[in-house]
Formats: sequence, structure tokens, C-alpha cells
Amino acid sequence: MIAALVLGGSAIASAQATYTDKEGNEYEFKKHAFLDLQGGAQYTLGEAKFMDLISPNVQLGLGYQFNPWFAARLQANGWQSMGGYNGINEMGQMAAINTTYKYKYVAPGLDFIFNLSNLFFGWNPMRVLNVSAFLGGGANIAWDNKEANAMASANHMRYIWDGTQVLPFGRGGLEFNIRLSDAVSIMLEGNANILSDKYNSKKAENPDWYFNALAGLRINLGKTYTKKEKPAPEPAPEPVQEYVAPAPAPAPEPAPVVEKVEPIRRDVFFLINKYNIRTGEQSKVDEIVAYLNEHPEAKVAVTGYADAGTGNNTINDRLAAQRAASVVKALQAKGIAADRITSDSKGARVQPFAENDKNRVSIMIAE
Repeated sequence: MIAALVLGGSAIASAQATYTDKEGNEYEFKKHAFLDLQGGAQYTLGEAKFMDLISPNVQLGLGYQFNPWFAARLQANGWQSMGGYNGINEMGQMAAINTTYKYKYVAPGLDFIFNLSNLFFGWNPMRVLNVSAFLGGGANIAWDNKEANAMASANHMRYIWDGTQVLPFGRGGLEFNIRLSDAVSIMLEGNANILSDKYNSKKAENPDWYFNALAGLRINLGKTYTKKEKPAPEPAPEPVQEYVAPAPAPAPEPAPVVEKVEPIRRDVFFLINKYNIRTGEQSKVDEIVAYLNEHPEAKVAVTGYADAGTGNNTINDRLAAQRAASVVKALQAKGIAADRITSDSKGARVQPFAENDKNRVSIMIAE
């Protein structure tokens, strides 16, 4: 499962470390540490009624968020586990009842946490609910097993232990993170833990299990993102003033009138998420080609754009560059030399038109 999450989502996650809101403000993910404080209840699998095997449980965790979708956490879970034995009373005598006994434990370990919301839907620092899955393991340190030892005289406890017992454990689970602020969120967690058959002092020819349901707080230790304010819009270009040739100076032979070549501009519009030049837009490229052929000294500048209403900066930067490149390729295919063409792309950070859809465009200016 870890391999599938890593290989399937790493490319998506690496491109989703930034987020742009509706106002155009850009947020960039920042690595940070966090602290988990949780409490709840544990259910230990055993031979007794469900409610008789519920015991209190607490967990303390210290973790680090390496990127929007992956974190690691050192945690210590513990307090009390319960055991149940069908057919023995507290005095070790056979009886048609369920008997329970308790013992204490603490289980330090390491968890690897995968934020499924960010992995599959992109990072959003303002998202209210994030769902994560985790896998981990560690060492379960148990003690105070005196109640089970008091029952062992009937020889029905095959794996009885006394003093302190240390067993490896593995665990996995889900956590639901409900955002209250940039620094604090409510944590709801459920996890399942597996140990060897010797944990609860009974021989059952299968692993022992306990399950924890926890609620608490996650406190971020430091900033989780940096915010860049929306850039001020660029001033609109000044209109091109019509050139008026000066009147010839009075002289026996009038000076020749110098003719100024006016620049031209053509806008090639594209469909959403496309960069190929449509048939209806090809004539604009042809007009620029005709102008350049008529004026051998003229050059053309091509600038690609994307609309800010869709996508994100990573996608829009790529689309704007591809749109500029498509127009450059079309000009060269018509015989315009590469040294007469310059190209640039602005992504969605610059919007030349007030209407959102018109900003899916490459602008050609020849002069």
C-alpha cells in the first residue's frame, strides 16, 4: 500500500506545493513540526463482553511534515489493556462466566503518515477536513500483570508472564484532521495494533489485537506556509500614436518624406487547456508573416498567457509557454527566420484582457 501511494502520488504531490486562492494570493507549503495530544478508549480482543474489555487510553506524538502528503511521527500510546477468559473466575476455579483482568502498558513507536486529501486532490492550506492513513510499529512494554497471575493456578494460562514484558507490535489506522486555525486542529484517530499471541497471557494460536479510538489536538510548531500577496496589475499599454509626417521644409528641392512603418498586433486565441492553433486563428499568423515579408528589417515578439480562472500556477505556466511555442513554430514553418522571433510567457500572473476566457491567448507584435 505504501509503494502504491508513493509511486502513484509523488508526481502529483510534488506539483501541488503551491495554492492560489480566488483573490490571486499565492500560498507555498513550508516544512514544519507538530505535536499530538490525544485521549480515548481501547478495546482488547478477548473472551468477554465488548464493554467489559474497554479501558482508558492516551497518546502523545511528535512529528514532522516533510511535504504536503508525507509526515513521520514518534508516538507513545499507553495506559491499560484488558484480557478476558471464558470459564474461569477470579479464584482460578471453573465457572460458566466470563472473567476479565487488566494490566498496564506503554507502546512507543514510529508512524508514517500519508495525507490522502493532499495526495489525490492537491494541497490546500484552508481545507477544513484532511483524511490521512498511517502505518507504523514499535515496542509494547507491559507490566503489572498480577490479576492474570492470580488466575494462573488453574493451569489455563499458557503464556502467563510477570514483571515486565516487551513485545514488538505493528499498527495502522486512519486519522481525520479538522482545521480550527493555522496552528491548531482537532484530531480523530482510529488504529489497530497487532502483537504476538503471548501479549494477553493466553495461548490461542493467533496474534493478539487491541484497537484504539482517540480524540485530541494537533498543534503545529511553526508556520505551515508562506503567503505571497496578489501582484498589482501592470499598467495598460499606452495607445500607439498615429505618425504624422512633417511638412517639407521650404527649399528649392524639398526633403524627402520619411515613411514610418507602423507596428501591427494580432491575438491568437486558444481553447481551455489547449495550445494547438485552430483553423480560424491561422489567418492571424499569416497576416504577421505577410507583414514580416513586406518589411525585411521588422521582427516579431510572441507572448503566451493562460487564464487565472482555471488550473493552478504550475499548469498555467506550462500552458502559456506551450501556446507561445505553437505560434513560434507556425511562424518558422512559414519561412520566418528564428533570429527575427522572440518569445516569452506570463502564465496566469498577467491578464491582458478583462474577460477571463480571452486570456487563453498568444499575442504577436511585429515592428
